[in-house]
Amino acid sequence: MHIVRFLNSPQEWTLFALTAFWGTTFLVIRFAMQSCGPLWFCGLRFGMAAVIAAVAALPVLKGLTRHEVITGSILAVSIFLGFALQTAGMATIPASKSAFITAFYVPLVPLCEMLILRHRPGLSAWLGMALAFPGVLLLSGVEEGMMGGMGSGEFLTLLAAVAFAVEIILVGKYAPGTDPRRLAVIELAVTSALCFLCMPLTGESPAPFSWNVVASATGLGIASAGIQSLMLWAQRVVPPTRASIIYATEPVWGGLFGYMAGERLTLFSLAGCVLVISGVLVSGRKKKDVSRAKKSG
Repeated sequence: MHIVRFLNSPQEWTLFALTAFWGTTFLVIRFAMQSCGPLWFCGLRFGMAAVIAAVAALPVLKGLTRHEVITGSILAVSIFLGFALQTAGMATIPASKSAFITAFYVPLVPLCEMLILRHRPGLSAWLGMALAFPGVLLLSGVEEGMMGGMGSGEFLTLLAAVAFAVEIILVGKYAPGTDPRRLAVIELAVTSALCFLCMPLTGESPAPFSWNVVASATGLGIASAGIQSLMLWAQRVVPPTRASIIYATEPVWGGLFGYMAGERLTLFSLAGCVLVISGVLVSGRKKKDVSRAKKSG
């Protein structure tokens, strides 16, 4: 069946489009790490995103509430941990390996949902994840052997996956009732500040000027401003488990864009594409999740 029948709302289509774009960023970050440290890069990236988001949100910024400041700051902690740890990990491991380990957030989301929201995902959500996660493994090169000793890069990326799973749950819990534009400004600004403030704690120094770093941070900053605002808007009505399945298509897009850039898609990768898309289709119509989303929207 065509995927059009299983993306049930503009919000789900938005998340799907954002994930398609996000699948192209692993190589950009990996390339930037050759010229600077992870916290410096993330600080620049999210600082630029905060400025852009603030300019776009000027008409509504005066309505900023205490709840939005607190919520944005809470979400910023998980964003900071996720991206800082993932970026640090990519300094020592390939982008494809980072994508594989980061994908652990897919099965972690329903577990976090039970722990934080006390919601038990429906059977279709579990079946969708059971299909999607092996697909992510195949797309990420698990057939080439990923069971060697876990180094610092792998461990940091694994911690990042936990942070990303928690972020999805927290957005679903706290974003309803807020203005996504104002919330995005707080999120991005606090994330940038945390990156710069933590640099002395890790011994990282500001990097020398590099056009590579500036271009990468600016491009991803612009993208982050738009993506974070749209994600907050979409996840006000898309349940966390459903969102995680849509996000699981990220490696599919990474594989397709890699193929367009000259990389070879193996039979394992093609099988992974089929499994991940199948996970999206199976998770398509969940009455309980839809009902819960309407109540919180």
